Amino acid sequence: MSLQPETFKTLIKVAAEQVIASAPELTSLDQAIGDGDHGTNMKRGFEAVLNKLDAISEQPLHEALKSIGKTLVMTVGGASGPLYGSFFLAAGEALSHSKHLPDDLAEVFGSGVNAVSARGRSQAGEKTMLDVLIPVMETLKADAGRSDLIERVRSTAAEAVERTAPMLATKGRASFLGSRSVGHVDPGARSSCVLVQAVCASLEGRQ
Repeated sequence: MSLQPETFKTLIKVAAEQVIASAPELTSLDQAIGDGDHGTNMKRGFEAVLNKLDAISEQPLHEALKSIGKTLVMTVGGASGPLYGSFFLAAGEALSHSKHLPDDLAEVFGSGVNAVSARGRSQAGEKTMLDVLIPVMETLKADAGRSDLIERVRSTAAEAVERTAPMLATKGRASFLGSRSVGHVDPGARSSCVLVQAVCASLEGRQ
């Protein structure tokens, strides 16, 4: 399946709507170990993306990804805006260098993940969104070409987010809690999972 403009538009619409619908859950998770505003911030950012979706989807794909990143940087508060914004900006930049989706998805996705890691000065195992994004990236690389790739990515994200619960947070606001951060799912990891699974669900509906 090639990623046509209408397909891309639908993917972003579905993902944004799912993040918005998940705002209460994300807020609840963030109230336990953060500032309690992750759900509200993510909702505001993806509402802004939806409001610009027609204009965004008319752009070449790499520019559309960059536009999403810029919108999130400008509208999502806290650390999440720069992190998610960096993901989409870097993915768009990678795509502009003779890359094509979905053929080069793993490489483009990996560029976004690396940008998040650099921006947050973090890595896997520190109870952040990377604890979902990195396993998803690894699955995209290892299982590329498999007929069940979408389902494997969906499962990877679901399993990865649950593994953040027993982790000790060493980055961000949650790190201030020390051992009290243990036992709670990371809100950033959960929002990453929501996005990944929404895209997977949309793609499965088009197969």
